[in-house]
Amino acid sequence: MGHVRSNDEGWRVMGRRRTAWWRTRAQGGRTPVRPVGAAVRHVGVVRRRRVGVVRRVGVVVAVLCATAALAGQPATAAGAPGSYDYDKGDRAVNGATGAPDAVGLDSGGTYRSSLPKGASLYYGLTLDDVSDVYVSVTAVPPAGTTVAATDGIRVSLQNAAGTGCTHQSATFGASRSPHPVAAWAARETGRTLCKGAGHYYVLVERVDATGSSSDTWGLELTVVSEPPLAQAGTSDAPQVWTSTSPEPVTGEARSRAGGSGFAGAVAVGQGVWRGDIAPGGTLFYKVPVDWGQQLSVSADLDASDAGSGYVSRALELALYNPVRASVDEAGVGYQGSPRSAALEALPPVEYRNRYFVIDHESGMRFAGAYYLVVHLAAQVADDFGQGPFPVTLRVRLAGTAHGGPGYEGQSEPRNVFDVTSQDRAAAVTGSGGGGDTAMKLLAVAGIGAGSVLLATLGAWMVAARRRATT
Repeated sequence: MGHVRSNDEGWRVMGRRRTAWWRTRAQGGRTPVRPVGAAVRHVGVVRRRRVGVVRRVGVVVAVLCATAALAGQPATAAGAPGSYDYDKGDRAVNGATGAPDAVGLDSGGTYRSSLPKGASLYYGLTLDDVSDVYVSVTAVPPAGTTVAATDGIRVSLQNAAGTGCTHQSATFGASRSPHPVAAWAARETGRTLCKGAGHYYVLVERVDATGSSSDTWGLELTVVSEPPLAQAGTSDAPQVWTSTSPEPVTGEARSRAGGSGFAGAVAVGQGVWRGDIAPGGTLFYKVPVDWGQQLSVSADLDASDAGSGYVSRALELALYNPVRASVDEAGVGYQGSPRSAALEALPPVEYRNRYFVIDHESGMRFAGAYYLVVHLAAQVADDFGQGPFPVTLRVRLAGTAHGGPGYEGQSEPRNVFDVTSQDRAAAVTGSGGGGDTAMKLLAVAGIGAGSVLLATLGAWMVAARRRATT
């Protein structure tokens, strides 16, 4: 193709030769006119420019679609049997078979690991002498595996001498239905054991039973540190609180699909919420509960006319506090008629609740996101079909929120014991993934990039039209 040059009259022609054509105006004078060949070539340039614009528009639209899909598309169906959405910020770490080889975990960190059958694995911690530290471990068995009622995990925290601080176990229970279960351990500075700074170890053990499968389970570990109080208070549990369970919340149910893991738990507030769950599936929700507020929850499983039979512990409802420590759980059998599982009466959230002895009282020691985990036993499919089955959550928040106890310093991760206006707004809109930082950043980046691309596209098209008409 020839070079583009300008003639003396200011218009452009294609080719190596410059030819001037003139015509006489009616009033006199001369006006430059493009030769026929140049005019044809000019039209071709305009068309090519327009085609180029269309192609560029197509590229931008494709990028926008890809960005939106990347930011908004879930990896798996929420709550599907065997699915679990790990926090995208999890760091991979291997457990050691002995304490001396344990890889260190950081306060505020989330980690992904695995647990073979019969294994006992160690993870390291280096702690100060003033912070309470909580380690929660979620075990995720694969879909289709076989578990016994006593299968599960045991989590304990030990000091460098091997002295145990605290421990807890989590099992699958009478339903023998594989699903994510979580257990936790803590180093609390107010206790006699495990005081002082230094090296500590988290021990995660597989609690096996005869007849269970040899599949390796996935693990998600979280480490949360709680700073001391700026001013020491009483070390007694509250003496008076309303321990009578209130009537369940009534009203029209609003649709709210659950998440597939702690990190992707979907926010709910006071009200009636409905989601669908398949046999073997697990749904994760979170409720922002502030200091002084009292939470009560029940879960209803609708009737089914698709079959008959009886499934033990078919519907399970579990509550975990902001450090993913187990607070309470409830379960009911199912034979096709409506059933409801309700948590025990829980005290209002107060710092001093940690001095209670019973889990469902001492666990209500922090403000923040409380997790509701709903599981429908896989065996329900054998008698009543594949579903999905509607499950209704009834959530009540009583009491007046007040200020916190006055920490000296920040928790790790930051603000884990706070309830913000954004948290309350999320409970209305149903936002999820409060702990999934990477996906939140990706979504924001996708929206921002889309806005920039659209603005650029608009300016681009305007400029292209102007060029095409010259």
